[in-house]
Amino acid sequence: MSSSRRLVLSRSAALIGAASTGLLLPRLALAQGNKVRVGLMLPYTGAYAPLGVAIENGLRMAIDEGGGKLGGREIEWYKVDDESDPPKAVENASKLVQRDKVDVIIGTVHSGVQMGIQKVARESGVLSLIPNAGVLAATGALCAPNVFRTSFTNSQPTLALGAPMMKAGHKKAVWITWKYAAGDEAFAGFKESYTKAGGTIIKELTLPFPNVEFQALLTEIGTLKPDAVACFFAGPAAAKFMKDYAAAGLKGKIPLYGSGFLTEGVLEAAGPAADGVITTLHYADSLNTPRNNEFRLAYAKTFKSQPDVYAMQGYDTGQLLVQGAKAVKGDLNAKPALYKALESAVIDSPRGKWTMSKQHNPVQDIYLRVVENKDNKVLGVAVKALADPGTGCKMV
Repeated sequence: MSSSRRLVLSRSAALIGAASTGLLLPRLALAQGNKVRVGLMLPYTGAYAPLGVAIENGLRMAIDEGGGKLGGREIEWYKVDDESDPPKAVENASKLVQRDKVDVIIGTVHSGVQMGIQKVARESGVLSLIPNAGVLAATGALCAPNVFRTSFTNSQPTLALGAPMMKAGHKKAVWITWKYAAGDEAFAGFKESYTKAGGTIIKELTLPFPNVEFQALLTEIGTLKPDAVACFFAGPAAAKFMKDYAAAGLKGKIPLYGSGFLTEGVLEAAGPAADGVITTLHYADSLNTPRNNEFRLAYAKTFKSQPDVYAMQGYDTGQLLVQGAKAVKGDLNAKPALYKALESAVIDSPRGKWTMSKQHNPVQDIYLRVVENKDNKVLGVAVKALADPGTGCKMV
């Protein structure tokens, strides 16, 4: 443990001891060196580590642009590697809340881990900002006044997929994904948007997560001869799926569509097999707006790497936190005023301006993109100001 870390913990211990003897005022957070305690619970090891780093980079950049403080108060940072391990999630989140006394938890990437953070956030009342995990329950059935998401729900990109497919004349489609929560939720969005637009889903194909043996299902798709295929895959498996799709002779015959994560961060690995794949997402690296170009240049200069959708989401999380803290002059214990500020925020984002839904999820434009030469080229806006319905959310 570093000396600075020991100092932080010893100060915490001293304050807790003083509190137990009644020597401190009720606003303990303001007494703790007058610093806002920010807890980061992100993946810093394993397959999702680059995503955790990108989120933290974006977050810190936004706060630095806001003067490096929150509502005029300096920041004390606390970090936990969540290891993308759901069974450890409650314990890790509890460390930040109970041991480190953080004023806000920012995390995470993995939806399973997010459910652990959600439990702790709901029970403790600590402010929780979600910079990625798309699990529907976080802003649905398990929503809470102190939980805000700055990214997307798993169904939000696919809620924008049905109309463009029908506009292109694809009246019959096959859906394919892994059989797990994120795949189920992405399918729910696609089913709603595609059938509402007049399309027919002739078959729903699934395989166990994280199985990547696609051949049998691709053969079945060839037999079914749909007008198009829609899917949800992400990461290295997405690259393999697109390559296998082409190798099976389907590319060029049956158009392939997907939630935008199909083509995020994998275009180099997928190579020419990804060309022509059409996706919907709330961002694209190539979005040619002054705000996005400014963001990308600043990020590249600061971190010597190119930002992606995860960096952008971290950046917007920082922007939201800066706005909220400013509204309450740094006192994150002023919860009604803080929540009101976060709920009414307008975020001037690289993705385009967005607002917060009643269920605390972004109301945002979803873009239609096509892969050309290892780039997600923006074709236009698939749906303007799309809000996830937040089914089952009842704020308490």
